[in-house]
Amino acid sequence: MGLEIERKFLVINEQWKSHVESESRLKQGYLATQSNATIRVRISEKQAMLNIKGATSGIRRSEYEYEIPLQDAQEILDNLTEDSIIDKVRYQVRCDDHIWDLDVFHGDNAGLIVAEIELSTEDENFRVPEWAGLEVSGDVKYYNASLVRKPYKYWK
Repeated sequence: MGLEIERKFLVINEQWKSHVESESRLKQGYLATQSNATIRVRISEKQAMLNIKGATSGIRRSEYEYEIPLQDAQEILDNLTEDSIIDKVRYQVRCDDHIWDLDVFHGDNAGLIVAEIELSTEDENFRVPEWAGLEVSGDVKYYNASLVRKPYKYWK
């Protein structure tokens, strides 16, 4: 079984910019968002992925990911996804021995910047960088699947 162990933090300043190793524009939409699983299609510049995630338990959940043809993924995003599309630029940012995924959202979620770190174990040690603020790992409103239903621009 695929497993994802991830912690998520709000980004509070721009100090991360000097540590960027790569960036890519991502668009993703959801085919299903249920309490026990989500099914998502994501397109980057060169590839498309179908992703299935189980319900979150703490900071872990099951995850399965498969490459699919780019044209098929675009048709799925155009015709089959629920609600809106997530549009973001993902930066890979180094902090010590870890690479963080830092997402700068666009469109209906513009203004939101979230950083995620994937861990090998739930108790793995890591340093929280100076640009990471409040941890939001357990707050479902920051899940991408939630952002398609209630985008950041509607938060009060």
